[in-house]
Amino acid sequence: MQSQQVEDSTNGETEEYDETREKLQMIRVKFLRLAHRLGQTPHNVVVAQVLYRLGLAEQLRGRNGGRVGAFSFDRASAMAEQLEAAGQEPLDFSCTIMVLGKTGVGKSATINSIFDEVKFGTDAFFLGTKKVQDVVGTVQGIKVRIIDTPGLLPSSSDQTQNEKMLRSVKQFIKKTPPDIVLYLDRLDMQSRDFSDMPLLHTITEIFGPSIWFNAIVVLTHAASAPPDGPNGTASSYDMFVTQRSHVVQQAIRQAAGDMRLMNPVSLVENHSACRTNRAGQRVLPNGQVWKPHLLLLSFASKILAEANTLLKLQDSPTGKPFPNRTRAPPLPFLLSSLLQSRPQLKLPEEQFGDGDDFDDDLDESSDSDEESEFDELPPFKRLTKAQEARLSKSQKKEYFDELEYREKLFMKKQLKEEKKRRKMMKKMASSTKGLPSDLSKDEEESGGAAAVPIPLPDYALPASFDSDNPTHRYRHLDSSHQWLVRPVLDTHGWDHDVGYEGINVERLFVVKDKIPLSFSGQVTKDKKEANVQLEAASSIKHGEGKATSLGFDMQTVGKDLAYTLRSETRFCNFRKNKATAGLSVTLLGDALSAGWKVEDKLIANKQFQLVMTGGAMTARGDVAYGGSLEAQLRDKDYPLGRSLSTLGLSVMDWHGDLAIGCNLQSQIPIGRSSNLIARVNLNNRGAGQASIRLNSSEQIQLALVGLIPLLRKLHGHLQQLSSQ
Repeated sequence: MQSQQVEDSTNGETEEYDETREKLQMIRVKFLRLAHRLGQTPHNVVVAQVLYRLGLAEQLRGRNGGRVGAFSFDRASAMAEQLEAAGQEPLDFSCTIMVLGKTGVGKSATINSIFDEVKFGTDAFFLGTKKVQDVVGTVQGIKVRIIDTPGLLPSSSDQTQNEKMLRSVKQFIKKTPPDIVLYLDRLDMQSRDFSDMPLLHTITEIFGPSIWFNAIVVLTHAASAPPDGPNGTASSYDMFVTQRSHVVQQAIRQAAGDMRLMNPVSLVENHSACRTNRAGQRVLPNGQVWKPHLLLLSFASKILAEANTLLKLQDSPTGKPFPNRTRAPPLPFLLSSLLQSRPQLKLPEEQFGDGDDFDDDLDESSDSDEESEFDELPPFKRLTKAQEARLSKSQKKEYFDELEYREKLFMKKQLKEEKKRRKMMKKMASSTKGLPSDLSKDEEESGGAAAVPIPLPDYALPASFDSDNPTHRYRHLDSSHQWLVRPVLDTHGWDHDVGYEGINVERLFVVKDKIPLSFSGQVTKDKKEANVQLEAASSIKHGEGKATSLGFDMQTVGKDLAYTLRSETRFCNFRKNKATAGLSVTLLGDALSAGWKVEDKLIANKQFQLVMTGGAMTARGDVAYGGSLEAQLRDKDYPLGRSLSTLGLSVMDWHGDLAIGCNLQSQIPIGRSSNLIARVNLNNRGAGQASIRLNSSEQIQLALVGLIPLLRKLHGHLQQLSSQ
């Protein structure tokens, strides 16, 4: 029974494929008949490219190979010749062309030349077309409908008038959208300053960038003589056309925002004095008959659109003249941003400590035993350098061990006192909440002198060959103003450069003395692009160990701005466990993405903690899954100890492509003043990196290891010289 169902489904797919293949064959025959009527052979460049693309699309869609494609072409060519020779089978094809361009470039004259009759009146001194109008006719037995539009003005001050004209054009083509757009400009208008960019931007804003994806650049006055070159000699006609075409194409790419766009170019000459061939067709200086070439490019676009619709290679919604090409949002990037752990926003009086509250509770039990141990130690006098030199090796070891032990106890005592001070400050801040506002203000005014701005420490500028260290450029005061404004420096800048990359602004607000609200923004700009990053966040506590944060982010992603609204809820279900659940919604361009995440943090003790995160991001039916795991093993004397090991594992699944990455980093102390740091990165694609670094504050001779690659390079260079 199951085998019969599989066989029936296979037969159904085969019949559907055969039907699609036959329809594609008729499209191929139709195009060959069009080329035949325009006097073009299958060996024409445009005809060959269209046939190749049709065959390639058939191979991608179906299961046939190259031999079947060649057989289909031979059969289609023979069928097209037979139908055209008989002259009885009507050609079911029509094409709608819309003409756009600046005023005076010859739009109406080109339409008259296509139909070989005067459809619209033209005048060298007055504007020809004043409103949108269309004309229908036949060219070589092919039905052609052309929409003529009023001339546009390139100046920036005339763009309001252009917008009114283009909106009327958009309303006119709403019911019957064109199959192809011809953008006309003059070949003999030499301009390299992109003076047409305001006009092109206006066209893009009204119709959308997709209008350029199905447009042909038409350069009129193509029989003009090329100008003289830089040295006074006449330049070639082909070079003249290439340079002018490149200028127009580059301007269209910038207006469309797609530097990969390559619009075909066709040349047109409408003057009656243009050279003609024996058939009366106008011929350009390069020997090309421009009218069949222009019509063939237009018809080819319509044929390829029909093939795409048949093979469902590209969705083109009906009712839209120029459907936008939507780009898939970068779901892995958005998911990675969502999975990042963000610290909880706290009130100013709660920010005396950097660590978590229950981390302090975990430390209390261990620190209480050693609180008075430092005070009970006998007196100890530190030796001088000369006295240390007279000690033996065993005495030095005992001396430095005792010194290190006392330093650790002293630092532990300081940390304990700092924690007590933080708790006292929190209690004082909470106790002043109930006082009247006038009383608290009086206490602040009488408490001490007025706040005086003080200079902040100088920035650490990158190394430079300049004798002058320009730190004075970045000096600023730390005032009592709540807005914190700082410059953003480029640490890898050039010499004699100002070094400013942008500006950073931060401020913390308090709403109703209970809700913290932070704002931070950073704007960086160079000669080519600008990046904006803004963040607004707030946090609300609702119960013991529970808090919900809400944030809004805006950042530059490529050439677009991404707007993200996120929310997270944290709760401590156990003393050593903290869980987080979050949601986010991101708008990037015209794509809306939504995601969720779950995070769990387990603190076993002071030394070991484990963080697990997982989530998903979806947009337009596409889903990306990801997760990470991070385990951290710290020194038993953390934060005083130098031993630290971290193991990280990340997983990302998008479009069935599974990416797994693992990284390990470990810092091992060697003696009192040396550390060994090892890093290992590896992914499931076989790529990885391993590095070992040894640093020391006393064994300066370790720096001599850096001479090994230099000596090796010098030795190899000497060997090459000796061999020569």
